[in-house]
Amino acid sequence: MSDSAQHNAQQKAIDQLRKHNITDVISLSQKLLSGDRSALSQAITLVESTSELHKNLASQILNNCLPHSGRSLRVGITGVPGVGKSTFIEALGQVLLSHGKKVAVLAIDPSSSISKGSILGDKTRMEWLSQQQNAFIRPSPSALTLGGVARKTRETIVLCEAAGFDVILIETVGVGQSETAVHDMTDFFLLLMLAGAGDQLQGIKRGIIEMCDGMLITKADGDNGKNAQRAGAEYLSALHLFPPTANGWIPKVQTCSAIEKTGVSEAWNMIQEHATWMIERNLFEAKRMQQDEEWLQAAIEENLTNSFFCNAENKVKIAQAQQLVHEKKLTPFAAAHWVLGQQ
Repeated sequence: MSDSAQHNAQQKAIDQLRKHNITDVISLSQKLLSGDRSALSQAITLVESTSELHKNLASQILNNCLPHSGRSLRVGITGVPGVGKSTFIEALGQVLLSHGKKVAVLAIDPSSSISKGSILGDKTRMEWLSQQQNAFIRPSPSALTLGGVARKTRETIVLCEAAGFDVILIETVGVGQSETAVHDMTDFFLLLMLAGAGDQLQGIKRGIIEMCDGMLITKADGDNGKNAQRAGAEYLSALHLFPPTANGWIPKVQTCSAIEKTGVSEAWNMIQEHATWMIERNLFEAKRMQQDEEWLQAAIEENLTNSFFCNAENKVKIAQAQQLVHEKKLTPFAAAHWVLGQQ
């Protein structure tokens, strides 16, 4: 989806709130809290908008929804592109729906650094799940945000929880050097890995491994079944080489096949086991408090950045600094200090 197409879709949803008064906000909030999926979509669109007016409306809606949030299980799902994240999520969604759960999937698609657009094709890849009444799939562009998550993912989680979804699955764009933000906003961090794709252990990114609460070797079907079992054993041995987690939980390694529907229920059992383990040790609420602190930190950084770059005087000074850098009179580092008034 191109940048202009995203804007048009966003504007179409916002046009339904053309009057922009508090009555509209209250009405939308009430519909969202009753589980209205259309109202949820409209609220998320407002949250993702960059318009100051829409930001104010979104803030009011979030304040109305916040007391009704926090009662879901938040699961982050990451892995390299091609590992089968979307296929696994649809299979997991089927398991969750069979247990009477309401499932929201926040699928983050990478944005182009050139066109700024995203394909947003996860609804197509999760065809069955997208048609279910108790499932909600929201693809969003990452907007080049580091961490593999969209800029407003935290706010979207609150809205989905307020709408009655009790399991929130967050699919990230894929493993990268900066993909840690998802860990700071979820209760369980699930890492999907492939077998038979080269040296398993050499491909491990230490930071991601140290943060994961569980690992799944995907596509453990057909001739690849034995490879998956072997890779699982290797990963399990490698995990023992890492320092123990701060909370004492020992990450588990399992195999699964979303195609053959094997290992998917076991993956859900692992997630539930972790939640129970955390609750029994009074660690669950502590982690939620940490998530709120990370949200606050991110909000402060975003507001400071926006405020700085929107300031007219700063724009002039930045242009001057760019010229000094072009003329080789200052290094970019020294120019940044000059712009910030630090020397």
